[in-house]
Parts: sequence; C-alpha cells; structure tokens
Amino acid sequence: MTSDTRPDEDGAVTPAAQRRAPGGRVALRGDLRAALPDATAAVVVTALVFAFLYARMGSGASDTVAVMPFMDDPGTYWMYLLSQAFGWSGLLWAWGTVMLGLLLSGPRPARLPVSRQVLERWHRTTSLTTMALMSAHALMFAAELVRYETKVAWAERLWVAFADSFVPGWYDSGTGRIAIPLGQGALYLAIPLGLLFYVRHRIGANTWRRLHRFVIVVYVLSVWHTLLYGTNVWYGEWPRTALWLLQLPVAVLLLLRLLKPARRAEKLGPPGGGTARPAWWARAAGRAVAAAVVVGLIAVVVSDRDGGRDRPAHQPATAPHAQETD
Repeated sequence: MTSDTRPDEDGAVTPAAQRRAPGGRVALRGDLRAALPDATAAVVVTALVFAFLYARMGSGASDTVAVMPFMDDPGTYWMYLLSQAFGWSGLLWAWGTVMLGLLLSGPRPARLPVSRQVLERWHRTTSLTTMALMSAHALMFAAELVRYETKVAWAERLWVAFADSFVPGWYDSGTGRIAIPLGQGALYLAIPLGLLFYVRHRIGANTWRRLHRFVIVVYVLSVWHTLLYGTNVWYGEWPRTALWLLQLPVAVLLLLRLLKPARRAEKLGPPGGGTARPAWWARAAGRAVAAAVVVGLIAVVVSDRDGGRDRPAHQPATAPHAQETD
C-alpha cells in the first residue's frame, strides 16, 4: 500500500536535492515508530465507532438488530460490535491510504499542502495501520465465535472460530459464504503486498512495482465484503449510498493515474509505438474499465439502485448460524 512511484526508478525528473541518499532505504522499524500517532488516532476512531454502535444496539435502533433481532444485548455481543468498529475504521484507513497512493503515483499536482516525502511517509504509515485494523477486525470476529459456540469443548470452539474466520470456504452460513472469503482474500493480500515494500531491494523494484498494482484489488475486496456483509449498510438507505459515493474519488483518481501515469514507461501512446500489442491492449482495457467504473458509480448513486435490501415489515429471528454440537 505504498506508492509505486520512486524518483530513482521511474524515469521521472526529480531535483537532486529530493533524491534519497544511496543505501538510505526506508526501514520497517522506523515506519512502525512513525505510525504510532496514526495508530493512536485509529484506536480513538475505533473507540468512538464502538461507542456509537453500542449505544445504537442498546436503544434498539441498530440496523444490526434489525437484521438479527437476537443481537439486542450489547453487553453480550460487545466483541461483535468491536469487530464491526475495527472493520469500519479499517475501511476508512484503507480509503485514505489508497487515495494517498493514487495521488503519489498519478499526475503530480503543482501544489501540495505538504512535501512529497511527508505524503509518502503518511502513505506508508496509514498502510501499516490499515493492516493492523484488518487483523483486529478478523480476530474480534473469531473471538465472538468462540464465545458463541457454547455447546462444544474449548478446543473445538477455538478450532471452529479459527476455521470460520480464517479458512476460506469454511464459513457456511448465509451471505457469509461469499462475503467472508472476500474479506479473507483482502487480508491475505494486504499483508504481503504492504510489507514487500521493505524488501524490494531484494526482489527488485520492477517486481515489487508489478505486485504492488494488486493493492487496488485489496481495496475492492474490502468494499465488496462490506457491501455484502455489513449490517450497518444492509438496507438500501443513505448509509449504503454514502459508502458507494465514497468510492467515486478513488475511481476518478485511479482513472487519472492510468491516463496520466507518473512513469513515462506506463503511458499508453499509439498502438505499436514501442509497446507490444498485448501489453498495449491490456493497458487500454484497464483505462476503459476504470472509466466504466466511474460511470457505474455515478449511475448507482443517482439511480439509488445500490444493491441494498428492502427493510422487511417483520424482522427475522434467525441466529447467525447453528451452533456446533459434539
């Protein structure tokens, strides 16, 4: 989740004063220290979201209770609420770090509120915080499942919670059969793709750059997971529309990054102009898909057809899934 544009590698013209000194690689330990203020802010935001969700559940106004009425006791389901809070703060931080990455790797603005080096550091630290929030989201979901599975021994409770939370395809209840593997895929891609930045001197800058392009897949999977499984955006109402709307700046920046890449080697140019035809068509297709996504997002927001469910007249009373038994 770090910028894929580096002054010494991409062929762009950068003043010598801004170049990193030879051997002055960015160390993970240094970024972990620099991420402490960012992580602290993320914990504060998570706590505020948790308090909000807790109060909503306690009052009966929560959409989570509307979807699963048995979850009307925040004192019992606090771990589920904390998992939700980590999930929402994780998605917010993922949005921020992706926006920073696209800003850094696309057309360079004439004026920035801070230096490029500061933006790059923010991008790296927010990506580290995002990985931590995603992990906490999954761990708290597993902890809730351990609490829920009361009919089996502790060893089996731990195994069932681990498998449902971390083994793709294991969770077998409702929408979670699709949504949970999407979230697992986002987590399992985010961690290696984010940390590869710190070993790119070993794998090569070109290899790292090619792999890093898949970070946008992590973000797409995260949003898709939320739209499918987030009970706070379950119904076709304004919170779901707002979530769709927040994806528009990401799609626009991605389109601009593809149309006007910072690296000269990534510019499209005319067919056959030094680029192999399969590669040229792949790049052209990528730009067409990004443009279609922008149009699609606008259509979703304007038409109010956002895939949300209709709020039922009679609330369901089913549990999330049947408990395991010996």
